Amino acid sequence: MRIGELSRRTGVNAHQLRYYEAQGLLEADRGANGYRDYDENAVLRVKQIRHLLGAGLSSEDIAYLLPCAVGEAPELLGCPELLAAMRSRLRRIDDQMATLARSRHALADYIDAAERTSSESYPPFDDVNAEPVPA
Repeated sequence: MRIGELSRRTGVNAHQLRYYEAQGLLEADRGANGYRDYDENAVLRVKQIRHLLGAGLSSEDIAYLLPCAVGEAPELLGCPELLAAMRSRLRRIDDQMATLARSRHALADYIDAAERTSSESYPPFDDVNAEPVPA
């Protein structure tokens, strides 16, 4: 099937399909006319890629994991390489979550401090002239 049909059958635009191919996630034969020709397995492969992307995996991670993928969802067989890659990705997500939690806490502290001082006028005014006091 050509790229347009694969796009229609998977709901993934042709630009993304070409990207998957460039990343080594999807394979296509080339006809004499230079057009991509995908076999029937490409539909399943694209669905697997979409599910794995939805799990937050990078295209590099997915390229590594696809040999262990079975079915559309996909189910990932317990390949040692697969487990190591998923654990690594989970650690990166945990690190990102910790960083976000610290940022959230700091921002909440700034908001609390600003709300406590919101009754004071800003910028501060000199009582005599009712003009802002230079910093």
